[in-house]
Amino acid sequence: MDVVILAAGMGTRMKSTLPKVLHRIFDKPIIDYVIECAQSLKPASILVVVNPSLTEVIQYLNSKAIKIVFQNEPKGTANALYSALPYIKNEKILILNGDTPLIKKDTLLNFLKIFDEKAQDLAILSFYPVREHSYGRILRNSKGDVEKIVEITDYTGSESGEANSGVYLVKKEVLELVKEIKINPRKGEFYLTDIVEIAISKGYKVDAYALAQEDELIGINNREELALAMKYLRDRVVKEWMNEGVTFYDPGSVWISPSVKIGQDTIIYPDVFLEGDTTIGRNCVIYQGTRIRDSIIEDNVLIKDCTVIESSHVKAGSKIGPFAHLRPESVIGKECRIGNFVEVKKSVIGDRTKAAHLSYLGDSEIGENVNIGAGTITCNYDGKRKHKTIIEDNVFIGSDTQLVAPVKVGKGAYIGAGSTITKNVPEDSLAISRTPQRNIEGWANKKREKK
Repeated sequence: MDVVILAAGMGTRMKSTLPKVLHRIFDKPIIDYVIECAQSLKPASILVVVNPSLTEVIQYLNSKAIKIVFQNEPKGTANALYSALPYIKNEKILILNGDTPLIKKDTLLNFLKIFDEKAQDLAILSFYPVREHSYGRILRNSKGDVEKIVEITDYTGSESGEANSGVYLVKKEVLELVKEIKINPRKGEFYLTDIVEIAISKGYKVDAYALAQEDELIGINNREELALAMKYLRDRVVKEWMNEGVTFYDPGSVWISPSVKIGQDTIIYPDVFLEGDTTIGRNCVIYQGTRIRDSIIEDNVLIKDCTVIESSHVKAGSKIGPFAHLRPESVIGKECRIGNFVEVKKSVIGDRTKAAHLSYLGDSEIGENVNIGAGTITCNYDGKRKHKTIIEDNVFIGSDTQLVAPVKVGKGAYIGAGSTITKNVPEDSLAISRTPQRNIEGWANKKREKK
């Protein structure tokens, strides 16, 4: 089987400088979903028809295991398919649309099975729509046989009529009939839907099969449909995870990328975003307002409100947030506490270490059982380069400490509150750096009298 994906539309209704099929649903462009679904069927080849003026699309597709075919003039779907004819080598062709990203592998497998079992020459994947849209409608005669597809503007039946999804299975000899399609005088384009009536007139076996729901076959032509497709995909993903034992307090308010994995008995509060290559372990709790991207969260982790975690690894039993920020390349050990308004950047934090509030830890290696007092800052940037701070096991850092990197604090050392540490601190030492305190008695009264 060959697969042909029609992606030559200019997408003017998106009102965007970005080509339509490159708009993203969660982490991937629309076209990726279609190509990946086609690849899952393991066809002999995948042809993607594009307009040569869509240079961004062409550049993007160059890295894919597909063949790019050019439709030199935007003259409709039949003309796009005609452009692909010279490259089609197999006797069975599946036609997909580059702007229909939610089509499922299982649906297409069922479609292929019926096509083969019934020895069809041309088959249409149809559905029964609930909302208004521009899909053409399939007309059947009194016996229930397909007669033709009509544009929605020419359709006079009820709104619940059978709709054409634009997905077809066709034998190669029938596909050759695109050469006989006449130009539509109103639109100045060649419509692929006309092949149905031509094939029937020549005695070919044609039928339509309603195998999917409307949300799976949504085509994206504007921003509203893009948002709707994202919602449909979100609902599908959330339902799958609920069936696997994940609790969502408000399923309609979370956004979970299809690439995310979530462990059993995890609880997710409203307004949570889980994106990219993220794995959440078992028995975690993720409070509202949190965003996690490309990260690993191990079992029994508590992530409190309004926390951001990017490209980081949080090990089992740790507590993060509220209002914490783990920047890329951060590793948080087991049973750690990274608390209120703590920012960690490109640092490794050892097991059972605590930074409870109001601290910045950047470019650091911090050992086990370390206490980071409130207001601690690693001064890692000298204006040109970043430098490393090393804090070994069992160190106590007092509040409002500045560690001017490069600097090392040895095992078991103490840093007095309010210190600025510019030199290495030996093991089991107390380091303290403060100017002497002066109390000037009566100063406040004199100031008030002067005013």
